[in-house]
Amino acid sequence: MKKDKKQFNAVIVGTGGQGLITMLQIISRAAMIKGLEVKTSELHGLSQRGGSVEVHARIGREIYSPLVAAGKADLILSLEQQESLNAAVFAGPETFFLINRFISPIPFQPPVSEKEIERLLRGKTKKISFVSASEICKKELGTPVTSGIFLLALASLKKILPIDFESFSRAVSEAIPKKYLELNLKTLSLAEKHASNQKKD
Repeated sequence: MKKDKKQFNAVIVGTGGQGLITMLQIISRAAMIKGLEVKTSELHGLSQRGGSVEVHARIGREIYSPLVAAGKADLILSLEQQESLNAAVFAGPETFFLINRFISPIPFQPPVSEKEIERLLRGKTKKISFVSASEICKKELGTPVTSGIFLLALASLKKILPIDFESFSRAVSEAIPKKYLELNLKTLSLAEKHASNQKKD
């Protein structure tokens, strides 16, 4: 978060069952660890597995509304790549899109290709990054269920989020139930490895 900017606005989109509410809880916990004010909002689709889900998080100072205004998102994190198009209304020239290479089929509709998604989003911003988070987590951890945590960790490591990785890791340890904690800690290590390998390339 830039020194002259009072708030950091994040929108996370995906489909039901991808753990967006857990991600929101971790962001909130991490922001509080940093001593920052945070307001969050959970929007439509929460009860329908496979349905569209959208959550907002606003971090910083003097935050009066939990909702990110149109064109004001600093980060849009999409756990399903077609959902990034639904979130484009929140994007402006400085918005960073972090998009999971994962498609959830829409009945009776052909999927929108990555190339077409990128073309459409470039009308809003040039800061677009596709990451095969689900594939990486499935390959290395045996399940794609923590792909959202993987992407959030990357956002912290790349300093896209205004939360350092140590605070983010602590938030994961505090927010995740014990029976799932080992898997999530392995996900953090995997994200560190991935970020390190990208720096070498």
